[in-house]
Order: sequence, then structure tokens, then C-alpha cells
Amino acid sequence: MTSKASEKSSGEKSIKVTLIRSVYGQLASIRGSVKGLGLRRIGHSVVVADTPSNRGMVNTASHMLKVEAALGSGKV
Repeated sequence: MTSKASEKSSGEKSIKVTLIRSVYGQLASIRGSVKGLGLRRIGHSVVVADTPSNRGMVNTASHMLKVEAALGSGKV
């Protein structure tokens, strides 16, 4: 018997997000979006699911991020 989580993760698309500029001096909402994506420092990359909520956070801080299609299952 397979769980829904494993079925969902196998067919789910992922994106790789890298912080390329500092959050210093940015609005609190932008800093919150960067933190919500799991980014901590300049040059730090994370792989996140390509969901509408994550896309919204990426769009909020798009001037500070580099976004690429993730290769593999999303585990780094």
C-alpha cells in the first residue's frame, strides 16, 4: 500500500531557488518570503516544490533570486 505523500512527491515538479542579493534594507514582506523559502545567506540554494504558494514567494522577491528547474526528486 502506497501513501499519498509518496505518490504526490514522485509526480511533483520542483524548482531550485538561489539567493543572489542581500535581504538587508528590503521590506519585511520580502524578507519573510525569503525566509519562508528556507534561504539563509547569499549564495544559499534550496529545492522547493513548484506550488502556487512557493511561486508567490518567489515572485515577491524575484529581484533577489535566481530560479532554475530542479533536477531529480527535489532532495539535495
